[in-house]
Amino acid sequence: MAEGVRDFSDLKSTLIKAKQPDKAEAAAAEGRPKLDKQGRAYATGKRKNAVARVWLKPGPGRIRINEKEENIYFARPVLRMILRQPLVAAGRDGQFDVVCTVMGGGLSGQAGAVRHGISKALIAYEPNLRPVLKQGGFLTRDPRVVERKKYGRPKARRSFQFSKR
Repeated sequence: MAEGVRDFSDLKSTLIKAKQPDKAEAAAAEGRPKLDKQGRAYATGKRKNAVARVWLKPGPGRIRINEKEENIYFARPVLRMILRQPLVAAGRDGQFDVVCTVMGGGLSGQAGAVRHGISKALIAYEPNLRPVLKQGGFLTRDPRVVERKKYGRPKARRSFQFSKR
C-alpha cells in the first residue's frame, strides 16, 4: 500500500491519482491525432491467425505490403477491395500511403488483418472518423478462428469412416 494511507478516503485519492491516462490516451480523448516522429499513424490489425502492422502517412495512395505493391502481393481483386474498404468509407482513398508488414495465416486472413489495421490507423490519424468506421464495422476484430483438432479424430469434428465389419 502507499505510505500515508490511513483510511478509505486516503486510499480513494491515491487510486484516482494512479489511474491518470497517459499522453496517447489523453490525445485520443481530446480528438488530437496520435502520430510518431515521422508523422505516421501506427496500428495493429488482426484476423484469424494473421497479424498486420500498419503505418499510415499522407501521400498519393500507394499501398505496400511486405515491401511489395498491393496488386502483386494480393493478386485477387476481391482482396484488394477488402484492403481499401475503410479508406473508401472514410472518403480518404488516394490521400494516404500505407506501409504494412503482415505475417501468419493465409491471404484472406492477411487482407482482413490489413483492413483492420488501416481502420485503426485512420482513427489514430483522424479521430473524428471513428463514427463512420465504427458504423461500417471496420473496427471490430473478427473473433472467428480455426477450431482446434480433437484427440482421436482426423480433424476438429470429422470422424474416421465407420465400417460394420
